Amino acid sequence: MINLYDFQIKAIEQMKNGCILCGDVGSGKSITALSYYYLQNGGDPDSLQGGDYIPMGDPPKDLYIITTAHKRDTLEWEQEMSRFLLSPHSEVNLYRNKVVVDSWNNIQKYVNTYGAFFIFDEQRVVGSGSWVKAFLKITRRNQWILLSATPGDTWQDYIPVFVANGFYRNKTQFLQEHAVYSRYTKYPKIDRFVHTGKLCALRKDILVPMDFHRGVQLHHEEIYAEFNNRAVKELWKTRRNPWTQEPIINAAELYYDIRKIVNSDISRQVKLLEIFEDHPKMIVFYNFDYELDILRGMTFGDAEVAEWNGHKHDPIPDGDSWVYLVQYTAGAEGWNCIATDTTVFYSQTYSYKVAKQAEGRINRMNTPFKDLYYYHLTSKSFIDIRIRRAYEEKRNFNVNKDYKRYYGEFKMTA
Repeated sequence: MINLYDFQIKAIEQMKNGCILCGDVGSGKSITALSYYYLQNGGDPDSLQGGDYIPMGDPPKDLYIITTAHKRDTLEWEQEMSRFLLSPHSEVNLYRNKVVVDSWNNIQKYVNTYGAFFIFDEQRVVGSGSWVKAFLKITRRNQWILLSATPGDTWQDYIPVFVANGFYRNKTQFLQEHAVYSRYTKYPKIDRFVHTGKLCALRKDILVPMDFHRGVQLHHEEIYAEFNNRAVKELWKTRRNPWTQEPIINAAELYYDIRKIVNSDISRQVKLLEIFEDHPKMIVFYNFDYELDILRGMTFGDAEVAEWNGHKHDPIPDGDSWVYLVQYTAGAEGWNCIATDTTVFYSQTYSYKVAKQAEGRINRMNTPFKDLYYYHLTSKSFIDIRIRRAYEEKRNFNVNKDYKRYYGEFKMTA
């Protein structure tokens, strides 16, 4: 049975070809997008509000879903499609149409597709690379919509979508009309955008917000751990890996080693255990393998400890006390958990979008909790402060740019 919420029905009524369906993680963008496809292909509106399922006209348009590799591999989209009797497997697909779920890495395979319906999930059409070029070719010949929790932070992020909608011929025309370049740099650098009233109107025309209120209160708390400042200063001075004594060759390695010193401090483990005393079921996100080694070595009493990372894909425990260790890159999306109200970030990720995806694992529409708790373990080290600042500004933290901004060109010896 399909029974959409009122805010999802409202969003469908506003959707059109070329729109961006914008909703927080866990708001049901997938089921809303499939419902829009269902209606566009002759489906019955009553079927979306608890009525009997009425099949679409056969065959409906071929359906292509371009998503993350993780969502493809965890079959998240296939689970949603089953409610519409759709499947990438022809033997169980009710219809004679073609259904494909694939990752952004393979988008080039579909540039010659014609007359189909594309759902671009967790949109990656930013910049002017191969994905954007393939996206623009596909949108000229097919119906399409985009799904995104974070549709764009700057006007440049919207250029491919504006071009795909026919608002501009190409990126060059957009920049000629709206970009003002700085006169004081050796390379082209946009100083500001003009005629932003027009840009706001165009963005409003294609953005379809999913306005919903779960009635859930989110509690974010920063927990400060100590760190060995003397070791950090020594590392900065010598520019040598303190574990191998080999010279550090670039800013990325320098920042990685500093983070290892900061994140490995035993006080961070103590803080995690203190949180666990009050929250016996919790998800713990981490970045690096050395952090996993630390977490594996901790004692959580009789609690079951399970993992989701590049090495193991354990299911979420279902006992009265458990800890689920999740690596950001492997497990920030594609699953959800409504059995706990607590997520702990043992360390911070450089990616704002990954952080928001990770927060969404427990923030689901069907969560039984009225309060959700997010604990951010951090420190007063310069690296943690700057990563946190980037998150608050809704941007990614870039190691090379940060180093160059504060210290100039990297040197192997200070």
